[in-house]
Amino acid sequence: MSTKNIIVINVVGLEHKHLNSDLTPNISALAEKGESAKMEPVFPSVTCTVQASILSGRYPNEHGIIANGLYDRSSHSVSFWEQPSALVQRERVWDTLKNKSPSVKTAVLFWQNTMFVNSDIVITPRPLHMGDGSMIQWCYSKPAGYYEEASRTIGEFNLATYWGPMASHRSSEWIGKAAEYTLEKSRPNLMFVYIPHVDYSAQRFGPNSNQARDDLKKADSIVGDIVEKTSKLGTSDETEFMVISEYAFNDVSGAVPLNVKLREAGLLDIRTIGGKEYIDFELSRAFAMVDHQVAHIYIKDGFADKTQKVLEDLQEVEKVLTKKEQKGLKIDNERSGELIAISTKDKWFSYYWWDEAQKAPPFAGTVDIHRKPGYDPLELFYDREKNSIPFDTNMIKGSHGRPANLDTGEGLACYVSNRKSGLTKNSSVVKCVNIASHLVNNWK
Repeated sequence: MSTKNIIVINVVGLEHKHLNSDLTPNISALAEKGESAKMEPVFPSVTCTVQASILSGRYPNEHGIIANGLYDRSSHSVSFWEQPSALVQRERVWDTLKNKSPSVKTAVLFWQNTMFVNSDIVITPRPLHMGDGSMIQWCYSKPAGYYEEASRTIGEFNLATYWGPMASHRSSEWIGKAAEYTLEKSRPNLMFVYIPHVDYSAQRFGPNSNQARDDLKKADSIVGDIVEKTSKLGTSDETEFMVISEYAFNDVSGAVPLNVKLREAGLLDIRTIGGKEYIDFELSRAFAMVDHQVAHIYIKDGFADKTQKVLEDLQEVEKVLTKKEQKGLKIDNERSGELIAISTKDKWFSYYWWDEAQKAPPFAGTVDIHRKPGYDPLELFYDREKNSIPFDTNMIKGSHGRPANLDTGEGLACYVSNRKSGLTKNSSVVKCVNIASHLVNNWK
């Protein structure tokens, strides 16, 4: 069978051990036809970083996506979940294909850093925030109006099901329907689809919880629907279905507030505005941009040794990487912190810097992914009594981000294909950075 089309489906949280007929019958059927393996993500194993590596075939030291957030040293500002394509400092698959095989049509649905990409078809969430505090739920798309056109057939995308206390499998179901719509209307040769919802239950209840297992079954059903759609269109025999994931989860109990520790050591400064405390990024000698189980520590000249000692004295910090040590994990980019902290396997890092909840900035109790200078998984919960996102970090049961460990299996994601692609030929573990070359080489 010739491969004229490839569909890459990213099922967050899928592990090789999940391949069985009871839990993932559709994905397992693809593996039985072709091949499967554990997949090694890059470090840190967080969404934006791993996706950039899968799509570019490069490590973070080259493509520059060192976390889900970035610190701008010139403007002294931290921003998370920014979508512009130009933030990725290397070509990605669709860029390479446009030069090599211009006739190949590409589509990318809900992957990160895909606004303004050089792909024929794009849908990615981009809500419009109004001056009165309201928000218009909208998705950026290419061609212009493609999202609106798809919405008339499958309904509008509900952003609340994609992130926040109401996040659920409904978001993935909509994305799956958008994939089916795109297959029928546009017939792309290469399509990337993001299925995020297992991420929510794994963080809320733990990766081995019944809720996470149920969500894996739902994800498998969405994959099955996409495969079935190609059968109805008569293209399944000439299509490679590649199902991958970005990382595996660790069970966690409690978080480490690195910025509180840096503040207690006299390294982090705050400004009090209207009775609320905010980090002073300009004057702080050191602060932590945290992301799950990893934190980039940005430090002013002369304070690296003191900062490193503070971090290394914390029992919940397993490793502190200097710039030199970052080279070994290929994370040494101009955007990375002077130090990188890695938590112990059973902990994660909170972005908090306050001791008293009443002094926390207003955005701390809301779903506000852009203004928080760190990832906040507690946005998946809601405290009805306080009408706020809760501050109880013990509520989080699953996290990720640490370096993958080939010996213990920690952090290893999953790779499945219904074809013998050759990616598993020389190793029992597929590196995520090798996927891009396979996709490009399909069109010679």
